[in-house]
Amino acid sequence: MSNIDIRHAHSLPPEQARQAVQDVADKLADRFGMVTGWSGNTLNFSRSGVDGHINVAPSELHVTAKLGFLLSTMKGPIEAEIRRVLDERFT
Repeated sequence: MSNIDIRHAHSLPPEQARQAVQDVADKLADRFGMVTGWSGNTLNFSRSGVDGHINVAPSELHVTAKLGFLLSTMKGPIEAEIRRVLDERFT
C-alpha cells in the first residue's frame, strides 16, 4: 500500500473552495467510478484500490489517499495529476 499526503494553500472563500472540490469529485466519479460524499468539510472518495479524503480548510486543502497494491505502482503519476489539478483550480 502507498499513501498520498498533499497540502495545498488556497485563497478562495469557503463555499467557492468547497464547490471547486465538488466539481473535481464529480469528474472523478464520472471518469473512474469513484463514490464520493461529504462529512462536514471533508469530501470522502473511494473505489476499488483507493480510499481518500479532501479536507477543505479556510486557507488550505489537505488531500490524503491510500492506494491499494495495483494503484501503488502508479503513485507518482497519480500524485502529479492531483498536484496539477490543484494548481489549476486553486491558485
